[in-house]
Amino acid sequence: MGVIKLPEKSGSPEQILKTMKELSGQDADWRSAKTWSLVYFAGDELLNVAKSAYMMFFSENALNPLAFPSLKKFENEVVAMTANMLGGGPEAVGSMTSGGTESILLAVKTARDWARANKPDVKEPEMILPITAHPSFEKASHYFGVKSVHIPITSDLRADVKAAESAVNKNTILIVGSAACYPYGVIDPIPELAEIAMKNNILFHTDACLGGFMLPFLKKLGYQIRDFDLSVPGVTSISADVHKFGYAGKGASTIIYKNSELRKFQFYIYADWPGGVYASPTMTGTRPGGAIASAWAVMNYLGEEGYLRVAKQAMSVTERLVEEIGKIPGLKVMTKPDMSVFAFGSDIINVFELGELMEKKGWFLDRLQMPPGLHMIVTPNHEKIIQPFLADLSQITAELIKQGKKDATGMAAVYGIIGTLPDRKAAHQLVLGFLDDLFKAK
Repeated sequence: MGVIKLPEKSGSPEQILKTMKELSGQDADWRSAKTWSLVYFAGDELLNVAKSAYMMFFSENALNPLAFPSLKKFENEVVAMTANMLGGGPEAVGSMTSGGTESILLAVKTARDWARANKPDVKEPEMILPITAHPSFEKASHYFGVKSVHIPITSDLRADVKAAESAVNKNTILIVGSAACYPYGVIDPIPELAEIAMKNNILFHTDACLGGFMLPFLKKLGYQIRDFDLSVPGVTSISADVHKFGYAGKGASTIIYKNSELRKFQFYIYADWPGGVYASPTMTGTRPGGAIASAWAVMNYLGEEGYLRVAKQAMSVTERLVEEIGKIPGLKVMTKPDMSVFAFGSDIINVFELGELMEKKGWFLDRLQMPPGLHMIVTPNHEKIIQPFLADLSQITAELIKQGKKDATGMAAVYGIIGTLPDRKAAHQLVLGFLDDLFKAK
């Protein structure tokens, strides 16, 4: 890392902000709907509500809710509204977290500690995951010593129920299903998976970080949405991100449990510190008040009426994109999605190269592997760019077909190599080196 010293003199606020503004010009243009992930945007008015609420509580710290009762009220009400929206009964409780990763980490940590209390004979705990489950579960496995047992997906890209049933053993403490899975936007067979968990007296977590603030409203709009939430017998916890299709400021997710007895295994308490009793409901100590306030403000601003409106808009755009991409020669949509998330690939061209060329046109699409694909998360903001996006996608695809297959270059080659390396340790080392280099000041 190069030597970068703290400036000797205090800087000018105007110059600092001017420099930051100039640097942001190199970032992905999400306002113009050129990105298909990372930012969830449904209009300036909604964004301004989220930002204003965040800034109002910019300095407040939810580490101590007794010092800031307003934040305690906001969090409790966000959790209660989310629990109600996701089928939680009167006993449902939960917490706000910094994002889906923390929510998932807490779900696994809770399962581990619940098993320690209720299944003391389990010394090497395991959890059953579809291969499409979010990598945060693998992170939790690494952190908490809960072995990941992977099950395949069936031809409809959903978790294989029979494989899950076969994978249960005396060490299993948790089964996981997605609503919807990130790669393909489809909901796993949650009732069938949760029934297996219930029969074996183990916990079941629905990862609805992606779909939690979309699927309930699509269901009310008349879409055929599979059951997935806390109303399903056997589901003991569910996670849902408010900063995704809830449209709150970044750093806002929820983890909801069937009852408070389960949530107690999430908490951390240390009562013997000279500095006082330390009690933390989630993984973090300091908790930004702005994220909590933003979530509360946006949920009250939109209400059910607003969420129905933006869900309908996003799904309408999705349906049109799925139909039109399916018509482009050489491309195929991987499956009909359950929500406004889907992927497409090709048997003819290198889709990673297609992604690279689309990026040169300003479009940022995530890459999938095994099989290769390009990934799209659709928001109401994308309605205004359907035609130019499809025009660029169609033109570049046609050019690649005309060129025929050739060796990929740049990041397209890197993605291709990572996805096909038979030695997954080598793939790990390749990504490790890339990540190490990425986070160096240059």
